[in-house]
Amino acid sequence: MKTSDFYFDLPEELIAQDPLLDRSASRLLMVDKNTGALKHEVFKNIKDYFKKGDCLVLNNTRVLPARLLGHKEDTGAAIEVLLLKRRDKDVWETLVKPGKKARPGARIVFGDGALTATVTDIVEEGNRLVKFDYEGIFEEVLDKLGEMPLPPYITHKLQDKNRYQTVYAKYDGSAAAPTAGLHFTDELLKEIEELGVKIAYVTLHVGLGTFRPVKADNILEHHMHSEYYQVTKEAADLINETKKAGGRVICVGTTSCRTVESAADENGLVQEGCDNTEIFIYPGYRFKVLDLLITNFHLPESTLVMLVSALAGRENVLNAYEEAVKEKYRFFSFGDACFFTDDFTKNWE
Repeated sequence: MKTSDFYFDLPEELIAQDPLLDRSASRLLMVDKNTGALKHEVFKNIKDYFKKGDCLVLNNTRVLPARLLGHKEDTGAAIEVLLLKRRDKDVWETLVKPGKKARPGARIVFGDGALTATVTDIVEEGNRLVKFDYEGIFEEVLDKLGEMPLPPYITHKLQDKNRYQTVYAKYDGSAAAPTAGLHFTDELLKEIEELGVKIAYVTLHVGLGTFRPVKADNILEHHMHSEYYQVTKEAADLINETKKAGGRVICVGTTSCRTVESAADENGLVQEGCDNTEIFIYPGYRFKVLDLLITNFHLPESTLVMLVSALAGRENVLNAYEEAVKEKYRFFSFGDACFFTDDFTKNWE
């Protein structure tokens, strides 16, 4: 299977640069995962397509303001540090630009010295291990000095940091938002629960590898990045009870999907616990837990388009994307949403 099989043409002007004022006002393209049939909707109406006994799975990771702008202590040269993964209490794996100025031993200063970092090692793919020094609580210092690590295709400055967080974000650790969840409001989630839909919260800390392009011609040669996830007993029980009762498990975003599929045993039972996952889902994969998927529109030739194609079929997905381009849907992180479902019926009894 070739990477080029998942290419589609996307006009640059369709890449959303700013979030909507009303999270739930975005457009929603309904896609029948079995037939490929399409229907245009508004996201706030998505509740009309849920029924009592369904289980909505949300990723409650919280995005760190992980982009730090500083300068080298000795030369004053500008340096950008992007936090990727915590290795120890004050030691982080980072992406540093320009890397040639960040050799082991280099010291970087942020915010007039409120935070300093020393490069201790160079690891896989040229990433740097850095040790931070500061007074107080690291997360509070980071909140003052850091910026949201918006994806490279977003060039506008984000006016409100909270708009790159879901309303249910809880646990710090992501370098990027689980963007399908950005469409939900507290009010919409309350209405969904009142329908008798269970809500299960899982955690997967999204790494920047989610934006890494597939460079191999053969998708099987692509190596997936590793991401940390955690599933509580409460979440595992909710999901397993739903499956046992014949309800549908609806994952919000590819991160929630990868979490439950990674945490499930060979019989499809979700296990509580935490681990790192490198799961790569592409056509031919048999889903053990997920039934339906709510997700944003993804980059051409990305692993995320491949994941969606595993659920709904490559031709159905590319046809849906062609329709979205034609109808000028907004793409990527701040864009509109897709619901890969099994029925367009509304107002369930």
